[in-house]
Amino acid sequence: MVKNVTGAILGSGGWMLSRSATDTGLIDLLFEFERRSCLEVYSVLIASGVELSREAHLQFTELCQCTKFGQKGCREEIVSVDLEIQTSPLAENGNVPAICQ
Repeated sequence: MVKNVTGAILGSGGWMLSRSATDTGLIDLLFEFERRSCLEVYSVLIASGVELSREAHLQFTELCQCTKFGQKGCREEIVSVDLEIQTSPLAENGNVPAICQ
């Protein structure tokens, strides 16, 4: 999933600043993009299977609307996103738990 999300972000004009993962299954992606790419980034996150919280949907919607109807200069502004994705943790032996297969 991380590979798909990262590729989607890069493909829509964004760039990755950092990626990390924990044993508990938490993946942290820090990335940036120009506001002009807001709708594309939002769309590829959803298409990649990321389930955003209600608050994240509201923030992306507001950002996209402000970009579309805002001042011309705002489209070049850089947006930073710290996306945390909770996945299933690895089993103690390092394998995916049977319930996730």
